[in-house]
Amino acid sequence: MTRFRLIVLLLVILTAAGAGGWALWHYDLRWRPKTITKHQEEITQLLETAGWVSPGLKDKRLYMVSFRSCPDCIRFKAEQYPDLHAAGVDTRLIQVARRDVNGLAKSTPAERATVAQLWLTRDWALQERWMKVPPTAWTAPGLPPVDGDMARTAVVEAGRKLVDELRPLLKDNGVNFAYPLLVWWDEKGRMRACACEKRETYRFVRKDLGLKPAP
Repeated sequence: MTRFRLIVLLLVILTAAGAGGWALWHYDLRWRPKTITKHQEEITQLLETAGWVSPGLKDKRLYMVSFRSCPDCIRFKAEQYPDLHAAGVDTRLIQVARRDVNGLAKSTPAERATVAQLWLTRDWALQERWMKVPPTAWTAPGLPPVDGDMARTAVVEAGRKLVDELRPLLKDNGVNFAYPLLVWWDEKGRMRACACEKRETYRFVRKDLGLKPAP
């Protein structure tokens, strides 16, 4: 074989290897959750003491940090919660009311009132009623307002502080905070997390929690 042919063959092999590596990253590796190896106790404590609501199942835990109008959060709940509940996974949902940014409101009075009530009462039925109404139409009927109430304002701030504290702890584990943030433990007992904004991440969450692949 001539030197020219050897060079061509080598280039073909390198190109194929590069394409294979790119495909592996593009379709698989970049969607995989991270194993949490640092700050495990601190992260667990923050999640467990937050104002989460859940259906009260007893098998496995999946924490989800969300805000009401988050489209990726709504999609995950609609597509994955039924299967997770059927498998006995306790979906512990932590709703937060985001801070205003540059003078622009990121939450509504009704949202803040509902978040405060959820944190104080852990009322899953209230969460379910909230989810059935479009975010812009929800008026938080019968719930005390947060604005002007120092105690309830402090509860809403606790949710924002939770996000502030989770960000650097997760970043140390290679997870950039985004909504929905999911944290769970796989069948080997490893703490896992991802900012699961895309459907491509769902298959890994399901596998870790012992669910079959989605049809």
